Amino acid sequence: MAKSEKQKMITGELFNVYDPELVAERGEAREQVEALNALGESDPAASEQLVKALFGATGEGVEVHATFRCDYGYNIYVGDDFFANYDCTILDVAPVRIGKHCLLGPKVQIYSVNHPADPKLRRNGAMGIGKPVTLGDDVWVGGGAIICPGVTLGNNVIVAAGAVVTKSFGDNVVLGGNPARIIKKLN
Repeated sequence: MAKSEKQKMITGELFNVYDPELVAERGEAREQVEALNALGESDPAASEQLVKALFGATGEGVEVHATFRCDYGYNIYVGDDFFANYDCTILDVAPVRIGKHCLLGPKVQIYSVNHPADPKLRRNGAMGIGKPVTLGDDVWVGGGAIICPGVTLGNNVIVAAGAVVTKSFGDNVVLGGNPARIIKKLN
């Protein structure tokens, strides 16, 4: 039996982003995200419940400020004490796993989707490839930083504001620049 486009997406194979099942799931997620964003900061308990319903799994103490954007939601997994400041985007074609006690500054962007190098496959954005993103515990991503597809960051990592993280790094480092590099080691 052939794999569905959703199965291909989740397993990191080339998939059709315009598959009807995926289009419908993005539409459902968009409705949930719009409800979350409409709440703003007026009802933190209701906001947390919406995030828990949208994400694949959450710990306790989850706070996401408006305006938040994601593709599906069900591929986002966060631990306890997760905070996403204003205007964050998590494109969760592949799983995005974020550990405990993590902070995302305003306008942080996390991408788990890429497109093929072949221009015929890339035309009209029709084909995508998922690459998971993982952030360890105690990660702080500064405002406007971008985490690219396939990146894994260890525990106790600080990503400086505006950094573009294109490759993986281990524990206890401060990253900055474009492309990001280690600018300081932490104890």
